Amino acid sequence: MSSEQLDQLDRFTACDISDALLKLQVPQAGRRACAGFLEGINPFSAAVSDNGKLKIIAPASTVQFQPKSEVNGNPSTPKVESSNIESGKHWVDMTQPGTIVVIQQPEGQKCAVVGGIMALRMSKLGAKAVVVSGRVRDMDELQAIGMPIWARDKSTVGTSAEAKPYALQVPIYVGELEIKPGDIVVCDPTNGVVVIPKKLLDEVLRIMPTLEQNDAKVKEAVINGLSVAEAFARFR
Repeated sequence: MSSEQLDQLDRFTACDISDALLKLQVPQAGRRACAGFLEGINPFSAAVSDNGKLKIIAPASTVQFQPKSEVNGNPSTPKVESSNIESGKHWVDMTQPGTIVVIQQPEGQKCAVVGGIMALRMSKLGAKAVVVSGRVRDMDELQAIGMPIWARDKSTVGTSAEAKPYALQVPIYVGELEIKPGDIVVCDPTNGVVVIPKKLLDEVLRIMPTLEQNDAKVKEAVINGLSVAEAFARFR
């Protein structure tokens, strides 16, 4: 993603991006239209919750966790054929600088997969933010680190109770949404988190200004007394 593309994206909200993705993406049979939205992901650090305006945009790097055993989570969680984390290495020490680290935790687990030490290390290695499809803990420490952290929920329980790191820089799923390394993540504290497939970035940037202009015309028409049905028919 170029600096010019970053500047363009920063002009728009997560809602604007989802509108564009809804136009561009055709959901697979039997799947909902996600439009890039990460459902149920909320801010858990002061860096994103104080002023409600700090938006973080960066490429995704991915981490997949798996159940420690079949009784520790949903064994149907999609996974790659074999772990790619070298023996003797810790997954957090391989954090890619300049990325938003997106972490997939097996559904239904009560433990956290990110706490104070993991967040501190990711911050020191240059991660822009962390998005966890699961739980975090050590809330005071996360606040003190100051790195934007988003998650589904919190916990008091450490990772080793139920989960284990399995693979890095592989496609993962947050709900029904597939996220690949290099996809563009937009953490918008006012509206939510949205992910743009890398291959669609140029198209999203191309159509968003037109969609924004059309919405502005609809709003102006409604202010002037036109019904929403009439305004939509005229400008959308």
